[in-house]
Amino acid sequence: MLNPNVVIKNIVTHNQAEAILSLVARVLMAYIFILAGWGKITAYTATVSYMEAKGVSAALLPLTILVEFGGGLALLFGFQARFAALGLAVFSLITALIFHDSAEDATSFMKNMAMAGGLLFLMLHGAGKFSLDHLIEK
Repeated sequence: MLNPNVVIKNIVTHNQAEAILSLVARVLMAYIFILAGWGKITAYTATVSYMEAKGVSAALLPLTILVEFGGGLALLFGFQARFAALGLAVFSLITALIFHDSAEDATSFMKNMAMAGGLLFLMLHGAGKFSLDHLIEK
């Protein structure tokens, strides 16, 4: 009997396929955080207004940029990826609750929750073979 789960497992558990898929997953996860962080840098004043409208102190914006942009770059390069993934997962959960708490923003809320899940998975499994973490750990 054909089991699709076993077929896919057999394909992706080869060293090269696993390494490439880990890299692709990290790039896809990093993309949204790098773009969001850069957007906050380039629209700093507008971001301050948005944060304050949600009851969040503007003093947290530099930390937010560091977490998003810095954490995104850490994921991209696979540097301290487990730590970055944990931090970004917590960040995603917190921002879902603070900034996406209305019914009109349910899709963004669910997106943040899904990203947190993926980030926790990355935290558990690490950055993979094509990463700075792998080079450092050798």
